[in-house]
Amino acid sequence: MTIEDILTRERTSCNLSLSSKKRAFEYIADFIASSTANIDADELYEHLNQREQLGSTGIGNGIAIPHCRCSNIDKTIGALITLSDPIDFDAVDNHPVDIIFVLLVPEEANDEHLKTLSHLAEQLDKISYRNQLRKTDSDEDLFLAALDY
Repeated sequence: MTIEDILTRERTSCNLSLSSKKRAFEYIADFIASSTANIDADELYEHLNQREQLGSTGIGNGIAIPHCRCSNIDKTIGALITLSDPIDFDAVDNHPVDIIFVLLVPEEANDEHLKTLSHLAEQLDKISYRNQLRKTDSDEDLFLAALDY
């Protein structure tokens, strides 16, 4: 599964100003629910928080990949946001996060979940790709940059 299979323009947001991981999860839940059928913002917020309590999804280099399973979707859904100012995300390298790629997978998609998560982490580990995302200044530019890997 590739980024273009899971990301849409409607679920891409550039240079947001969010003050904390909690605010980021609130925004993400509302943002995805507003453009995706069958997603309840409150339920998604709870799922993201529950997954985060197992361990931070901040993977280092200013990147976080919050992810969770959702029982009411039938395909993997992605959302990408960048932040104007990095926030603490309890990342493995203790650096703040400014790129957040959210991944929602169907409840029963075990192998797909791991493969997609691995693919995303591999792409976001490339400094040239991260820099490409960070240089964008509009939602449209961010969406196009995300697809250009």
